[in-house]
Amino acid sequence: MVEFLILFLVFYLWHGLGITLGYHRLLSHRAFRPQPAFEYFLILGGYLAFQGSPIWWAAIHRAHHRYADTDRDPHTPRKGLRYALLGWLFDTSYLSQLNLANHCKDLIKNEFYRMLEPRGSVVHANALNLLVNIVYRILLVCFFGWIVFWANMAASICVFMIPQLLNVVCHLPKMGYKNFPSDDDGVNVWWVSILALGEGWHNNHHAYPGSSRSGVRPHELDLSWQVIRVAKFLGWVTEVNEPKKMLQLAQPRRTEAIARLDRIKELATGRKSA
Repeated sequence: MVEFLILFLVFYLWHGLGITLGYHRLLSHRAFRPQPAFEYFLILGGYLAFQGSPIWWAAIHRAHHRYADTDRDPHTPRKGLRYALLGWLFDTSYLSQLNLANHCKDLIKNEFYRMLEPRGSVVHANALNLLVNIVYRILLVCFFGWIVFWANMAASICVFMIPQLLNVVCHLPKMGYKNFPSDDDGVNVWWVSILALGEGWHNNHHAYPGSSRSGVRPHELDLSWQVIRVAKFLGWVTEVNEPKKMLQLAQPRRTEAIARLDRIKELATGRKSA
């Protein structure tokens, strides 16, 4: 049982970070710049968690931000909780109309990501993803046994469902709070952030989608951001986007204290110069 739990945690972190850092903050928002080996390590973790084509994933998420909580949002709870949780995955009419060239010009240029996108079709991309995931788990059984297989399956299913849960819970205003005013329904929900490795601070994210961090207040734990910090220290990440305005607005007390100190310094300097 202990072995299973340890393996579950390892797989949960790898597949989870593959989504939060790889598919989401890196490909969807370009929030940081990793070394190629680290990039593909993250993307592989997401791909092997049944997340489908990276290009399609990023296109859907960018559409979500562009049309947040409107009729053109791919998974807003305003269309119904069941639809926002899983129903949108089967809405082929919406997916077929999604213009990849319009949303993901940058990713289409990458030969590796295009390879995971047969014929530019979401149906073919999902079929390839399912096939690769099946082969991957057959290999786990053959080389490492059933404990590894079941630990991986349990972690993968949890990781697959958590972003779907986030789409619902973090867009229900009564479930959380906002640091920033916004027109969409996105809110910060602490327990979703724990499960989603830092992605539950959704109002913060919608206010500054290009930021490499989502949690900004002291109590807003953001494990994915901490991983980015460690990776940058190790040289695996070369650039991070951390908007100063975001940090100032989310920490008004600190900002006011700094402003007071600046005024005191100005007065002191003025007196000295006089």
